[in-house]
Amino acid sequence: MDDNKKNNRNHPYARALYRAAGIKASDLDKPRIGIANSFCEANPGHVHLRELAQSVKKGVTRAGGLPLEFNVISICDGIAQGPGMHHVLPSREIIRASVETMAGAYGFDGLALMASCDKIIPGMLMAAAGLDLPAVFLTGGTMKPAHIGGKNLVASDVKEAYGAMLASKITPAQFEEIEAKTCSGAGACSMMGTACTMAIVAETIGLALPGSAVGLAMSDERRDIAERTGQAAVEAVKNGTIFSSMVTRNSLENAIRVVLAVGGSTNAVLHILALARAAGIKLGLDDFDRLGRDTPLLGKFKPNSGYTVLDFHLAGGAPTVLRALSGLIHGGERNVRGEKISDLAAGAKEPGEVIRPSSAPLSSGPGLCVLRGNLAPRGAVVKPAGIAPGMMRHKGPAVVFESEEDLTEALKGKSIRPGSVLVIRGEGPRGGPGMRELSLPAAMLVGMGLSESVAMITDGRFSGATRGPCIGHVCPEAADGGPIGVVKDQDPIEIDIPERRLHLHVPETEIERRLAFEKFHKPLNAKGFLRLYAERVSGADEGAVLE
Repeated sequence: MDDNKKNNRNHPYARALYRAAGIKASDLDKPRIGIANSFCEANPGHVHLRELAQSVKKGVTRAGGLPLEFNVISICDGIAQGPGMHHVLPSREIIRASVETMAGAYGFDGLALMASCDKIIPGMLMAAAGLDLPAVFLTGGTMKPAHIGGKNLVASDVKEAYGAMLASKITPAQFEEIEAKTCSGAGACSMMGTACTMAIVAETIGLALPGSAVGLAMSDERRDIAERTGQAAVEAVKNGTIFSSMVTRNSLENAIRVVLAVGGSTNAVLHILALARAAGIKLGLDDFDRLGRDTPLLGKFKPNSGYTVLDFHLAGGAPTVLRALSGLIHGGERNVRGEKISDLAAGAKEPGEVIRPSSAPLSSGPGLCVLRGNLAPRGAVVKPAGIAPGMMRHKGPAVVFESEEDLTEALKGKSIRPGSVLVIRGEGPRGGPGMRELSLPAAMLVGMGLSESVAMITDGRFSGATRGPCIGHVCPEAADGGPIGVVKDQDPIEIDIPERRLHLHVPETEIERRLAFEKFHKPLNAKGFLRLYAERVSGADEGAVLE
């Protein structure tokens, strides 16, 4: 930080007020590390971060810095299912603005950013990009998987069990046990959902310490990582290691490859695009598709296999994935400690059964891919890692729903027929507003035994905990005049994932006629920040960011 800024933040009035906050004058000449803590009593992924922050502060202090903790909001996606989900993706923008505003106002020398869950990690990443300060991430770790009925269960199993109960495949008593015991304590859900996917992204691009992305939240290992994160934040300030020296186009490509290799959340597409935009790096959907063409699938994790994210951590985590992908990654990139990614990969555990070597992948195709066609001219996103082989190509009649609630009621009423293509529109960033996540009805579909005969298409999004033929992020969305807004019941829709194709089998002249005279319209009932978001948000293909 230049002398003018230092002098400004050290004026006598500021020093007097810092003293009133209990800070000694002698500490004000030390590197000031803003600790952005997303602790929240209503979010299991973040409920332990108040305690973990003490270890971060200890690390900052031991390294000769001054820790200054502040808080930002954090929403649990699972708790916010349904109407609350309108607020979840927009919260990413609030988190970004909150961190930027605090750091800008106080003139912090560096940041230690604490988060576990889906939109909080991306929001903080975007803030760090805009500030371009030395920054280190501490992800909060994961819940311990529950052991019920001889199986390891995680949060996504609760949603699928609900569908199984509705289909009378399990009893209400069995479901009650699953509901009561599965979410076992503090930490992010131990599945390859958005939370763990984005924690892996933060580590891969070099902002979190090696091996720290996942692993148990309530453990001595996590407390040790927290203390070392505080130390690393001070060292980054002393060494002048700023955000842009680590987060480059090459490091983002490394992150994309790792996400593709482990079947990560489709939400990672939104967040990496948004991060690139915040960092001034040119990146688009076509880059995901290009990188996916030669990135093998090296692992599947809950809900797409029996392995949990704890298994992923014990198998070596992100460093082992980088080792397996060594011929494809940009090994010269460096992390916050100045270590080369190639060196970290070379020192990682060898790939094995849980994280496969590139010579013996689960599939030569990627965990995520981008579809295009007359139904999604600007693209759509799907997760092949979670799809049964028989549904990689599918053609069926459209069954159109104008909201998540309409679909859920149809599922409860058991009116969905095998072979159908469910089209849920008006759930995009603008139309929702907020681009709701349709993970609950998607999980119900699995639990009811329909995921190998029914597909879902939406301009909304899905969770990393989603499996089955669920295609999201359809662009343009219905509210922006996209073709999804004029699909009618019984229109034939063809999905061809190997060929990256999503096609509405209606004559182009008819589609044009409908778009001209039957445009989708949904009243915007949003107020406050949601209305602002709806009026100014970009498309999902650009990260769904505020313009």
